[in-house]
Amino acid sequence: MPVLTDTFTIAGDVAIPKIGFGTWQIPDGQEAYDSVRSALDAGYRHIDTALAYGNEQSVGRAVRESGVDRDEIFITTKLPAEIKDADGARRAFEKSQTGLDLGVVDLYLIHAPWPWNDMGSDHRDGNIEVWKVFEQLYADGRARSIGVSNFSVADLESLTAATDVVPHANQIRWFVGSTQDDVTAWCQQHGVLVEGYSPLATGRLLEGGVLDDIAQRVGRTPAQVAIRYLLEKDVLPLPKSVTPKRIAENADVDFALDADAIAALDAIRD
Repeated sequence: MPVLTDTFTIAGDVAIPKIGFGTWQIPDGQEAYDSVRSALDAGYRHIDTALAYGNEQSVGRAVRESGVDRDEIFITTKLPAEIKDADGARRAFEKSQTGLDLGVVDLYLIHAPWPWNDMGSDHRDGNIEVWKVFEQLYADGRARSIGVSNFSVADLESLTAATDVVPHANQIRWFVGSTQDDVTAWCQQHGVLVEGYSPLATGRLLEGGVLDDIAQRVGRTPAQVAIRYLLEKDVLPLPKSVTPKRIAENADVDFALDADAIAALDAIRD
């Protein structure tokens, strides 16, 4: 599957595989271990986790025991959303790095601009304080690239106005019908890679309609069309599954969507 070996470039010279395997809501232990091993066996070389997911140890063990060289695998993890101080950020990074036990973290993200239990609240000063820790981790080579998640244009602008390193990536909820056009445009204009989580809209996209019609026309599944749409928009998809067959299927997207198909998908609004 050539698309699994294709890469975007971030942080100047860091290659990040164009499809990542998401591990959100996959419990620590055998399920997380087996899912990551299935993904690696299917050819994925980009695994996305977070301290808040609680599964970093299983993710790390799956990578170490996979037989794939560590240098071939791109690992993303994230600072918990509620941590908005420098000391907390340093401690959390140490915990993630120890839990993963994979050495350097390839991409480290601020999980959200605000705590999940206080969405929309103003933590600009805290994000700036945390980001300066991220900049040091990047300068020290402990994180090969650094970024954010769930950041709006306003969040990005306040952060970049007060710091030195523009985020290398912004991981946001992105799928057919909900494409966060303003954030996507800002990121792409400023060289920030957009990563799309929930590219299947947690399954709601697979219920027929335009997506199903396109899938039948191109001889693919609706899930494959939905994931391919992100790639056509230069957005990195992070599909998630615990089923080996579906894990492999979600990465089998080495095809193109024509202009009519893209226009039809563009016209969908969630």
